[in-house]
Amino acid sequence: MTAVDEPATTPAASSAALLRLLVPAGSYAGRSHALLIRSATASRRAWLAFVSGFSEPVFYLFAMGQGLGSMVGTLPGPDGAPISYAAFIAPGLLAASAMNGAVFDSTFNVFFKLKYGRIYDAMLATPLGPVDIALGEIGWALIRGGLYALGFLAVMGGFGLLVSPWALLALPAALLVAFAFAAVGMAATSYMRSWQDFDLVTLVVLPMFLFSTTFYPLSVYPRWLQIVVECLPLYHAVELMRGLTTGAVHAGMLGHLAYFVVMTAVGLVVAARRLDALLLR
Repeated sequence: MTAVDEPATTPAASSAALLRLLVPAGSYAGRSHALLIRSATASRRAWLAFVSGFSEPVFYLFAMGQGLGSMVGTLPGPDGAPISYAAFIAPGLLAASAMNGAVFDSTFNVFFKLKYGRIYDAMLATPLGPVDIALGEIGWALIRGGLYALGFLAVMGGFGLLVSPWALLALPAALLVAFAFAAVGMAATSYMRSWQDFDLVTLVVLPMFLFSTTFYPLSVYPRWLQIVVECLPLYHAVELMRGLTTGAVHAGMLGHLAYFVVMTAVGLVVAARRLDALLLR
């Protein structure tokens, strides 16, 4: 008897099988791009929100980098070489810019659409599924965080703070950071019950912004606080941006990238399952 070879599994089939395993069956129609088009159309009149989100880190760079920097002098960079205070904080502000754009779009905006606007209920009357909604909203938050990062990179270039060709990779890295924060932000939003719960968002984001080596080296903290800071996602984003913009690239940066890949995957799965439970119950 001649053995019949089984058909080889294609990459597309493997991806589809993995998707079915991670997300609820029947909740993905492959139409998440429709959410991106809707969000872009609805945001045409909300340009002021984009300008304000981009302006905040620029103000910090002017006030801290130029003002306080004149008194601080130089600080050791990622490779130990001295750099100006403005060059030290600018990558941290770049990472924070990507984080803020992604987090606030995937939390406040999504919560309004979910609880008050009931926009997602209307979307489910179309071929869209909960996973399409999750991916579309996370994708739009990613775009917003990426626009903030792109604008701030242009400002850094104007100040002469991009001193290495590796800085070209700072934008893709910022997009990964924004994607991870958007996925986790939307997953967290699915657990929010009222606007008062968003005080927790500020309670998490503000300390990360202040302590994640944005303005000071990690060495200024006691060891127990260093360990806490090293667990924060913004710390990994800041270290990644600082290494790329200063040219101090090393193998350890792969660990920072892996952190955000895992963070993105966990956020996507949780957000998809929570939206499926909330919208189809």
